[in-house]
Amino acid sequence: MPAASASSLSADEQLHWLALRMTPGLGAKTAIQLVEAFRTPQALFRASKSEIEAAGASVGVARNISSGCAFEDAVTQQQRLAESGAFIVPVGSKHYPAQLKEIYDPPPVLFARGRVELLETLAIAVVGTRHPTTYGTTVAGRLATDLSNAGLTIASGMARGIDTAAHKAVLEAGGNTIAVFGCGVDELYPAENKKLAAQLAESGLILSDFPMGTPPYPQNFPIRNRIISGISLGVLIVEGGQYSGSAITARLAAEHGREVFAVPGNVTSKMSWGPNLLIKQGAKLVQDWNDVVTELQPADRRWLVDRCRQQLSLEESNDPVTNSEAGASAVVDQMTEVGRACLFSLKTDAPVALDHLVESLQPHSASEIIAALFELELSGLVRQLPGKSFLRVWLG
Repeated sequence: MPAASASSLSADEQLHWLALRMTPGLGAKTAIQLVEAFRTPQALFRASKSEIEAAGASVGVARNISSGCAFEDAVTQQQRLAESGAFIVPVGSKHYPAQLKEIYDPPPVLFARGRVELLETLAIAVVGTRHPTTYGTTVAGRLATDLSNAGLTIASGMARGIDTAAHKAVLEAGGNTIAVFGCGVDELYPAENKKLAAQLAESGLILSDFPMGTPPYPQNFPIRNRIISGISLGVLIVEGGQYSGSAITARLAAEHGREVFAVPGNVTSKMSWGPNLLIKQGAKLVQDWNDVVTELQPADRRWLVDRCRQQLSLEESNDPVTNSEAGASAVVDQMTEVGRACLFSLKTDAPVALDHLVESLQPHSASEIIAALFELELSGLVRQLPGKSFLRVWLG
């Protein structure tokens, strides 16, 4: 299928993709099947009714496509996109998430506002209840920040509670986050997140399977959850009831072959029933960001290593000097203040506990110290030992 990026789509190509999305009765699987058969939406809409049926469409859907009845709605959608500064990402685009293509029913078209390049990064979903405890809000923010500092994009649904806490924490830390809406990307839900939505459109990405102007109907949110899971390597549940929306997302993640992570909670709190039950059923128990990262595939971990090295402006070289004290000094010169503080607080002959580092390196925050240790570990200057303790690597 020819690539068609969000920025390179002509007005005519965009219109045909929109008409495909707006065709009555046409589901996601059939839509992608038809585009694969005809190569482009333009060729599909030029085909005869019998040709479309032969490619797998029902009689009614073939009639709707050949009649072109969806183009009026497509024109309206195109106008709404222009007015909102939004765009579409069709399944043929280089930006379309590779992870999302793996699910049973990937959408043929995604609607988006913001930084489209975030769809090409590695994402972890952080989701949970709309009515969190103070513990849940705090943990969601901390884990989202630490995972973001580790190089991951945080995906969530911008709902009240845990979702909002995760998005806000990542934006405050200068990280990458994607909000998947259960309505059009030009709609706002919940209303109190107006400022957050504006920040996401500017510094993150707002994404939806639903056309422009679609209201936030309750039935949309379970459908939305498949996108959150689909674009992510795994789903982290912080708090939620046994039959909550986050539990649905966890079930979808398992169906999609994604990792399911859960933060344990107070056994007397109803908001802990969901994650605690998931842990009993085999979800990975998460106490800190490293519990997530260590479960990723080797290729994904390698990607994170490379990304952190790029952020540190470390040039990989085969020159042996990079393994010498002189090479290490060059690396140290490029470190942040907290990175240098961490390195010089560690010893080569006795491990230092994380709690001790956090206490001794104030006023640096725990998340800053954890992120710095992760970067040092990836750079080969620090080694983590069991029990959350760290050694400085002796370079000779």
